[in-house]
Amino acid sequence: MAPWFRRRRPAGDLPRLTPRGESSTKRDRVDLADLTPEVLPYLGQVAYLQLAIFEALARAVASTDDLADKEAISAAAGTALAKHHAVVAELRRREVEPGEAMAPFRPAIDTFEHLTRGADLHETLLSAYITAGLLDDFFIRLTGGLPNDVGPRIAQTLGADTGVEGLITILRREIAADDRLGSRLAVWGRRLVGDTLLVARSALMGSGNQVSDESRIEPVFTELIASHTRRMDALGLTA
Repeated sequence: MAPWFRRRRPAGDLPRLTPRGESSTKRDRVDLADLTPEVLPYLGQVAYLQLAIFEALARAVASTDDLADKEAISAAAGTALAKHHAVVAELRRREVEPGEAMAPFRPAIDTFEHLTRGADLHETLLSAYITAGLLDDFFIRLTGGLPNDVGPRIAQTLGADTGVEGLITILRREIAADDRLGSRLAVWGRRLVGDTLLVARSALMGSGNQVSDESRIEPVFTELIASHTRRMDALGLTA
């Protein structure tokens, strides 16, 4: 069985209290605080993921000759790079060398990037649109388990405009011009969501009770998949 969760959080950690008045339904749906990794691994993984998204989009800019498309793709790339720099700033605020924090995650994320790179520009753009959206959504969910001096800032950073409007415009135009492209991208999108959710799972720190952990994350992953479906719907594709 794949090791979905990292090591158990030390028993000496204080329990996290649920704010008074918060409903149990809401808490069960969104609270992954106890499964959030420590702050430095969290920041290192998020920083390298944003850098990988930027690099993928930068290659896409170089691969198209259309100047309007270059500008649109570069806007999305710039957003990913800005998020990377914001997370790196949090690492430096803690006097941590960003490269050292990112290094443990490089092999897995490089493999993920290779798997989701796509065979052409269309697949690359869909990959950036889908994976960035899913991962931002997921890592925002984990910010509740981070220290109060960093969690809200990271949530704001990841929740900022992703610059994907230009990618959506390009993909819609290309799908409308090619009857077969939509079917191919729909299949590609289904593969992307599976690979991306594996990356999300790898970030979680298990409590030691896998049954309990799975029951807690299942509603969150259900919501992430629903968001993925809406992104695909925006392109007229079947998730």
